[in-house]
Amino acid sequence: MTLSKAVSQKYAKTIEKCSNEEIYIALLEMVKTMAEDKVSNEGKKKLYYISAEFLIGKLLSNNLINLGIYDSVKSELAASGKSLAEIEEIELEPSLGNGGLGRLAACFVDSIATLGLNGDGVGLNYHYGLFKQVFENNLQKETPNPWITENSWLTKTDITYPVQFGGFTVQSRLYDIDVVGYNNRTTKLRLFDIESVDESIVGDTIDFNKDEIEKNLTLFLYPDDSDDKGRLLRVYQQYFMVSNAARLLIDEAVAKGSNLHDLADYAAVQINDTHPSMVIPELIRLLQERGILMDEAIEIVQKVCAYTNHTILAEALEKWPIAFLDKAVPQLMPIIRELDNRIRGKVSDESTYIIKDGLVHMAHMDIHYGYSVNGVAYLHTEILKDSELNNFYKLYPEKFNNKTNGITFRRWLMSCNPELSAMITDLIGEGWKKDANELEKLGNFVNDDAVLDRLLAVKAGKKAELKNYLSMTQSMNFDENSIFDIQVKRLHEYKRQQMNALYVIHKYFEIKEGKKPKTPITVFFGAKAAPAYIIAKDIIHLILCLQTIINNDPEVSPYLKVFMVENYNVTLAEKMIPACDISEQISLASKEASGTGNMKFMLNGAVTLGTMDGANVEIAELVGEDNIFTFGEDSQTVIDRYARGDYKSRDYYEENENLKQAVDFIVSDTVKAVGNSENLERLYKELLNKDWFMTFPDFDMYVEAREKAYDAYADRKAWAKKMLVNISKAGFFSSDRTIEQYNKEIWKLN
Repeated sequence: MTLSKAVSQKYAKTIEKCSNEEIYIALLEMVKTMAEDKVSNEGKKKLYYISAEFLIGKLLSNNLINLGIYDSVKSELAASGKSLAEIEEIELEPSLGNGGLGRLAACFVDSIATLGLNGDGVGLNYHYGLFKQVFENNLQKETPNPWITENSWLTKTDITYPVQFGGFTVQSRLYDIDVVGYNNRTTKLRLFDIESVDESIVGDTIDFNKDEIEKNLTLFLYPDDSDDKGRLLRVYQQYFMVSNAARLLIDEAVAKGSNLHDLADYAAVQINDTHPSMVIPELIRLLQERGILMDEAIEIVQKVCAYTNHTILAEALEKWPIAFLDKAVPQLMPIIRELDNRIRGKVSDESTYIIKDGLVHMAHMDIHYGYSVNGVAYLHTEILKDSELNNFYKLYPEKFNNKTNGITFRRWLMSCNPELSAMITDLIGEGWKKDANELEKLGNFVNDDAVLDRLLAVKAGKKAELKNYLSMTQSMNFDENSIFDIQVKRLHEYKRQQMNALYVIHKYFEIKEGKKPKTPITVFFGAKAAPAYIIAKDIIHLILCLQTIINNDPEVSPYLKVFMVENYNVTLAEKMIPACDISEQISLASKEASGTGNMKFMLNGAVTLGTMDGANVEIAELVGEDNIFTFGEDSQTVIDRYARGDYKSRDYYEENENLKQAVDFIVSDTVKAVGNSENLERLYKELLNKDWFMTFPDFDMYVEAREKAYDAYADRKAWAKKMLVNISKAGFFSSDRTIEQYNKEIWKLN
């Protein structure tokens, strides 16, 4: 069907005479119909990828590309005087995720569909997501982020389940979002909601009555966990998610012919981080309800469930008080106690027990009662095996494996950077769109001046686009010919936005002293801080204060500008990543499991400035030392220092004049004049007396590496070669490759 026909059928008029809103609705319905035609449930065994987050971004362009009609729709609109870009702006971004975990899950579901595998994503239909970030008085303010409208990608289904909690029962309802594979089948993102949800209990902020579970259960992703009510609500949410997923799985398996004793032949569950861990005892409970005895139920579930670990941070491995589970899901606690008792009966290492110190350790349950445990980058998996989960690795070496993360090239190149995509296709043909390894062929052009000039022109165009977009949407003004140095990701101390900010202060002083950079620099940040994460919010406050001071300083601003974009999300990422020159990937070595932003930037021709952490290690191996700027202490040095417990940040501060100057500036009169003394002094004391993620030891090396990168940028032809090498080596980081490995080594779907 053409768009003209779809519009004519719906509105009885031509495209020219339709509003952008009418065209958007017609496109949405047309795409849904075309996607539904490609839905299939072929294959005996099905994957259920359960995740608390799916950060899917806007879907219109991605779906048009994957259906193979993007160019024809764009041309049809243009012929009628309409702009696809303007129509895309009407779409609201689904508020279903937050950071890398959720974006990874979205890429994985895209690749599952593209590879034609039988699998769906399963999660929750959050009405307000995490929150919409607003800046007021240089502080982050959290507001609701609604996205569900009368016309959206959601399709209401007839599937409902009663979900029992301690003392009350709620009714679920399943909504589907079609996930269109590239020239392949359509799978589904299956999102459960609660029939009794009540949006009216939320006002202008993200505060609401946390006691009314029947009304609030699916309102927000990760409710504020700074109090017990918020933490308890997370338990309710997680059980609601997995209870629905488990029943859907069983119903679909039975419909295909399973007698449940053979469930592992019909279903595979991937537990994405610890949020869906209760699926293990819930599946056991449901199998027992259907007459299967405990021993066999456990055995069946152990063959169905696999676990992905996404963190090296111990605090991110969820541990829930027994009292919470007794209150919210009392039907699960006898099963969890039995699972723990069985481990205690055969394992002497108390550190691996599921129940310890009044807490239920979710990751421990996943490892004992799943058949696979994977990390998400080579370094991450090795650290898990050698230290963080070594006690489990000694018990189950055969369960541990690595699956380095990946990204979908459809969204992160074809959709967000059509100019670069067209250039690549001109040079090496269409094959790379299905087999990302074909990008290697770009290496043949590394000494071709015409190709390098064209690559620089594409980058310049994307930088100009970003300038126009941020000028219109966030009133930001900067030089499109400056170096775009970008750090966009969740705000966390281990990701070290604070070290980037200290460098900005250092550069500010250098320019004040007359040391002006060869090329002007624009530093971009984008990040949300969790509402209860006080220090993270203080770091945002510092960055916003620096933005005010530096951008309004006539002596400094021609050479250095700083911007923190408001409400960083997938839509902004799609504008910023193609425009980036230098990709900041500066987490403390040993702390970032993988990262996926590093892959997206690399694919779009940015050069990485990073520590040897997460997937940066694999990027460095692929591109070679001439095409990446690395710095910082190695992971083993960091791990050893933590083990010794002898790090004193104040010693580094006292011995390093540049560092001291930058840190002291945080509480200077200049910053306090535009900031809040309480926030600034708290951050200053945190760095001076703690600096838990060790920005100070790496500071000088970071400054040196960053200056080296800026110097290298001045040689445009040499820089273009680095860009091309990075793009040519990005094929390994396709989520298609990752999913092929998951399927071959873990799920075995076909």
